[in-house]
Amino acid sequence: MFNNKGGACGYGNLFVNGYGTDTAALSSTLFNNGYACGTCYQMQCYQSKACYANVSYITITATNLCPPNWSEASDDGGWCNPPRAHFDMSKPAFMKFAQWNAGIVPVMYRRVPCARSGGLRFSFQGNGYWLLVYVMNVGGGGDISSISVKGSKTRWISMSHNWGASYQAFASLGGQALSFRITSYTTKQTIFAWNAAPSNWAAGLTYSTRFNFS
Repeated sequence: MFNNKGGACGYGNLFVNGYGTDTAALSSTLFNNGYACGTCYQMQCYQSKACYANVSYITITATNLCPPNWSEASDDGGWCNPPRAHFDMSKPAFMKFAQWNAGIVPVMYRRVPCARSGGLRFSFQGNGYWLLVYVMNVGGGGDISSISVKGSKTRWISMSHNWGASYQAFASLGGQALSFRITSYTTKQTIFAWNAAPSNWAAGLTYSTRFNFS
């Protein structure tokens, strides 16, 4: 199945926001209620005639959720049913290491650091009293455990996890430049994105920074 643009992580246009087509939707066992959004995996096609012998592995990013299909057995259609670990890969990614008509192939996989070009990207929704932020193009572990926002006139305000890669704050932040404090779920590293958005920030816009995890 070819993932749609955005999906459960809320990344929007995957090309514009740094993820391209080497992506996959994760079964709920791996998705971890959205905390796995942005994580990277090395995938090797394994013990199938459909595997391309000349491809050792590919690297994909988790950008979506593959929901359970309780009407099908987990080994016959319900591939994303818990507790199965399953990657519903985009067609371009799948075709890099196996024949597309195989449909399902066994894989070996492991988490790897995410190599990203450029800095973190913050996509805003909400208004002057409620801010919803999608954090994208995350390097290093690729994931986020917590995020705080600071207006030019406020203290640090902890944001709550909404879903996927989105975090929210109920605070009056209109007319203020915004900075963010972000902690990685995997590496526990914390970085600061100072003045990530100008004082005239607006919902519906995305702001790029020069800050990212190594």
